[in-house]
Amino acid sequence: MKNNPSIREQFYALLGQTSPSPLGIEIQKAEGVFLLSTSGKRYLDLISGVSVSNVGHARREVIQAIADQAANHLHLMVYGELIQRPQVLLAALLTENLPATLNAVYFVNSGSEANEAALKLAKRITGRHKIACFRNAYHGSTHGALSVMGNETYRRSFRPLLPGVTELRFNHLPDLGLIDKGTACVIAEPVQAEAGVRLPEQGFLQSLRQRCNDTGTLLIFDEVQTGFGRTGSLFAMQKYGVTPDMVTLAKALGGGMPLGALVCGKELMEAWKSEPVLGHITTFGGHPVSCAAGFAALQVLLREGWTQQVQEKASFLRKALAGHPAITEIRGDGLLLAVELGCARKVQDMIRLLLEEGAIADWFLYCDTAFRIAPPLCINREELYLAAGIISRALDKLK
Repeated sequence: MKNNPSIREQFYALLGQTSPSPLGIEIQKAEGVFLLSTSGKRYLDLISGVSVSNVGHARREVIQAIADQAANHLHLMVYGELIQRPQVLLAALLTENLPATLNAVYFVNSGSEANEAALKLAKRITGRHKIACFRNAYHGSTHGALSVMGNETYRRSFRPLLPGVTELRFNHLPDLGLIDKGTACVIAEPVQAEAGVRLPEQGFLQSLRQRCNDTGTLLIFDEVQTGFGRTGSLFAMQKYGVTPDMVTLAKALGGGMPLGALVCGKELMEAWKSEPVLGHITTFGGHPVSCAAGFAALQVLLREGWTQQVQEKASFLRKALAGHPAITEIRGDGLLLAVELGCARKVQDMIRLLLEEGAIADWFLYCDTAFRIAPPLCINREELYLAAGIISRALDKLK
């Protein structure tokens, strides 16, 4: 009689795979900055599930909020029809901590969906169809989001995509002239994450904002990765002093639960109500359990003051790794760091060596010569020393 297949065997047999070599580690528990595998090995989480677990894994307040809300009710009705307390509380706390002009929230399930909603709303409001994006930007994998992904490697197999998309070069001021009065919106990451953490040069985002003002173009900031303290301010827009017309959020927004949001001015959000009515619809967007988790996580983040400690923690890691002969450069903004090795093979070897040493890391979609360091913001000094030691030992073994 054939034995029942293991969970590992079923993982490879039954689940859709998106790469030929997934990490393939079975995790049974996560807490704080650590993941525990079924084999008993503990891994230091250096990537926070790609900037999701900013307040750490299994944070007590978040788990309690999930349990309390699940005991009250789960899904009730498609988004926007019934008053659900978790949605209202999270929207209120979000808008209290964003610029005053960003005062209305539309909850969805993910960053891709938030960006889809933003693109749709911009076209509806302006009556224009042209969209501008940036080379090596990442905004998600659905068709609209894919259309404004700034990398042809990931787009070409899925064409035709949205028409009328113009690709600009980040930090290249002359390209801003391609934004004209036929452009509905420009979508941009204030810091380009998947490009290998590329920061805006002095004055670039301000010039982008001014060009949008001059042409009547709506400016969308994608803060899916940079939001919720990752760069050392609650949102990167605040750090760089530029307020967009819309901002899209996800990842850390849900405290570990799936949640995304489009935030803009109330007068813009009103456009969903007409021409046509129900201009955007989602069944599970703003799920009450996700919103309860997000509300608890944001309260924790604001109370604990980890955002104010981000620069000090990032500086510690930079100094600890600086000068290692395997590293050619460390780029970053807060606790979103790209450690450049100058070679894609070395990065893949480094990720394997880190696993052996007890840490989980990752590479960047458009920069395979660097690996990512983006731990939960709650990481403490002892854990930072541990991280530095693990990374240094892995680098020493790199050939």
